[in-house]
Amino acid sequence: MSKLLIVGTVAFDAIETPFGKTDKILGGAGTYIGLSASQFNVDSAVVSIVGDDFPQDYLDLLTKNNINIDGIEVVPGGKTFFWSGRYHNDLNARDTLDTQLNVLADFNPVVPNNYKDAEIVMLGNLHPLVQLSVLEQVENPKLVILDTMNFWMDNALDDLLNVISKVDVITINDEEARQLSGEYSLAKAAKKIATMGPKYVVIKKGEHGALLFHEEEVFFAPALPLDEVFDPTGAGDTFAGGFAGYLAASSDISFENMKNAIIYGSNLASFCVEKFGTERMEKLSKDEVRSRLAAFKKLTQFEIELT
Repeated sequence: MSKLLIVGTVAFDAIETPFGKTDKILGGAGTYIGLSASQFNVDSAVVSIVGDDFPQDYLDLLTKNNINIDGIEVVPGGKTFFWSGRYHNDLNARDTLDTQLNVLADFNPVVPNNYKDAEIVMLGNLHPLVQLSVLEQVENPKLVILDTMNFWMDNALDDLLNVISKVDVITINDEEARQLSGEYSLAKAAKKIATMGPKYVVIKKGEHGALLFHEEEVFFAPALPLDEVFDPTGAGDTFAGGFAGYLAASSDISFENMKNAIIYGSNLASFCVEKFGTERMEKLSKDEVRSRLAAFKKLTQFEIELT
C-alpha cells in the first residue's frame, strides 16, 4: 500500500439548495478528498490550515478515519476559511454568496517529514503556488494528481501552467477543460492539455460521468442515476479522493487500473451528493460502497455481437 499525501482546504461551508440550507458546516477540498480516500484504508495525511475556531470534533473526525492531521496548522486567534453558496434548481449552477480566506490567505504548507516520501500526491484545489510549494517538499512521488478550477485560470494562469507541467494527472470539469485548452471538443481539449505536461487527463462531467484520456486511449465512466441529489458541494473532491485512494491502495498506476479508479471515484461521489456537506461520507459503510459498485457494474456491462 502506498502513502497518500493530500493538500487542500479544511474549512467551513454554508450551503443553500432548493432542498434546504445549512449554517456553518464542515467542508473543504482536503476534507472531502481525505474522507473519500479513507474508504480504502490508505496511509494518508492532509496538509492544510485552520483557525482556532475550528472545532476539535472535526479534527477528531479526520483522525477517526485514519487521516493523519500533523500537516494541519492551527493558527491561534485565526479564523478558518469560509465559503457560502446557493445552488440553482438544476444544481449545475451556483452563486457564491461569501468567501472569507482568513488564515488561508497566508498559508505556507509544511509537509510532515514522514509523508515527504509519499508515493501518491493529491493536490486539491488551491492557489497554484501553494500546490507548487508542496511539490518542492516531496521526494520523487510515483504519481502526482492535480485538481484545479477556472478561478486560477482567470487569476493565476502562469503559475497554474507551471504546476500543470509538473504533474502526471489533471482532473478538471468540462467547462474548465474547454477554457484551459481553447477547444470545444473534449477529445481535442484533452490532447491539448496533455501537451502542457500531464500524461493523463480526467474530465469530470458531473451528472454525466467522467472521461479519462491517455495518449490515444479513452475511457468513459457514467454517473449513476440517483433518486435524490441534495447537495453537489464536494462531489468533485470526493471523486478525486476515491480516484487517488484506490490507486494508493492498489499501488498500481497503469491506465487499466486508472479505469477502476475512475469507477471508484464516481461511485463515492454518488454518495456525497445525497446529504448536505460531509454528512453522507462520514457515515458511509463498506457494504454500501460494495453494493453500489455492483449497480455501477450492472449499468455499464453489456454483451453485443459484432458482425
